[in-house]
Amino acid sequence: MKAPTLLAAGCLAALLSACATGPSIRSDYDQKADFSRYRTFGYMSPLGTDNAGYSSLLTERLKDATRGQMEMRGYVYNTADPDLLINFNGKLQQKTQVTQAPPAIGPYYGYRSGFYGGWPGYGWGDTVYQYTEGTLNIDLVDARRKQLVWEGVAVGEVRNPEMAASQQSVEKAVAQVFSKYPFRAGVAAPQGPDKSKP
Repeated sequence: MKAPTLLAAGCLAALLSACATGPSIRSDYDQKADFSRYRTFGYMSPLGTDNAGYSSLLTERLKDATRGQMEMRGYVYNTADPDLLINFNGKLQQKTQVTQAPPAIGPYYGYRSGFYGGWPGYGWGDTVYQYTEGTLNIDLVDARRKQLVWEGVAVGEVRNPEMAASQQSVEKAVAQVFSKYPFRAGVAAPQGPDKSKP
């Protein structure tokens, strides 16, 4: 597997299995779309995870997991003329979080009344935390209108990229994203937008 594929796989690992508190999941949908007419689904070609020009193991596992979630909701897989097309993508991004130390002087330290202070260099330094953030996007596209109608996103800290491409990790990540999908095949939209955040 080439490096970009490994990185995309690493994105999925920590979204669920390697995060201490789990990823942040959010979703949104087109309120003007008539979800009651969507009954079948297929996949975009090429998929966002196939930018290397071939279908990766990650892509196949994402397809299996998303197909399971869609069929659980009554949708039928149809390669010939689907109502919805599924696309997905993942990325890794290096992040740095800086927590500033409390000042060595200020109101809190007023009890010293100016009689004494710290030595040169006294005080705690800022805390710098570097980590890798992974993002998984799952899109549902109206095949006829070629327009995005639902998006689910998971964002989390990647701690164990080596476990990313496992079937179990992928299924868990996809299930959490689809937990924000409020529709079933052939059923009208629920009341109000689903812009859920944990």
